[in-house]
Amino acid sequence: MTNSKGEVFILKTNNRAMGIPMLLKNFDLNDYFGKTVALKANYNSADPFPASTHIDTLKNLIQTLKIAGASDITMAERSGMGETQEVFEQMGVLSLSRELDFQAIALDNVSKEDWIKIDRSGTHWLRGFYMAKVFHDADKVVQTCCLKTHRFGGHFTLSIKNSVGLVAKNVPGSMYDYMRELHSSPFQRQMIAEINNYYKLDFALMDGIKAFTTGGPESGTLVEPNLLLASRDRVALDAVGVAILKLYGVKGKVGQAGIFEQDQLKRASELGFGVKSADDIVLTTLNNESKESADKIEKVLKTQVAKN
Repeated sequence: MTNSKGEVFILKTNNRAMGIPMLLKNFDLNDYFGKTVALKANYNSADPFPASTHIDTLKNLIQTLKIAGASDITMAERSGMGETQEVFEQMGVLSLSRELDFQAIALDNVSKEDWIKIDRSGTHWLRGFYMAKVFHDADKVVQTCCLKTHRFGGHFTLSIKNSVGLVAKNVPGSMYDYMRELHSSPFQRQMIAEINNYYKLDFALMDGIKAFTTGGPESGTLVEPNLLLASRDRVALDAVGVAILKLYGVKGKVGQAGIFEQDQLKRASELGFGVKSADDIVLTTLNNESKESADKIEKVLKTQVAKN
């Protein structure tokens, strides 16, 4: 088993019950025994996958962590399009939390003490921002993201942008709207990347069984790559995600610009919490069916290396 920083595991499948445990075998799950885990999924809205995390993805991810012996799993989220608790209810998260005995925390409802203030120094955030404390307190932090474009200025929503949902819109006692600042800033995509510089991530799982190549985050042109991917390196994972979107004919800046010319990835590269170029990414396939997809992704990545 290899664990190089820029390694991305790729599995061609539409079977989450088989595929997710197979992916996670490539990480040291023995290290999760007795550990607390903070989990970030993608429940920005109550729209069906790939707008939101598929309930079977969440179920199989949590089951695998529980089998590994994780002592306590907390999924924390703040929806951007709807009330988080209602989104949880509509998407089946609350029912699943009772079935599998994990906590599902709607970050709209927590106290000021449940947030950590991140100073503005070295960021494009005018006042800094507040991050959910659970992601600092847990022994392990994991996330599962979708594969889709984003029409409200993010350009794409993969693992890096998924982190916006662990940042406060506002905190008790203050009227300041951090999400209004984010979405009105010309530096929105840089700010998105900067969030990721302030929390560790043990691995991210990307559900690319289906994807949006236009629109997003809640609806768009649907394609079916039938891929599950995972990595310790969220920058490498997102670079591969952008490569997949390019293979499916994505338009706009995502389609036109080089992978590490995308603002989210360029800023992430500057900050250094992941790989700095496509040349640092290693693709590891987990079944024979994955090789054709990996070869196509590799060609896109090599083209980006030549550009950069």
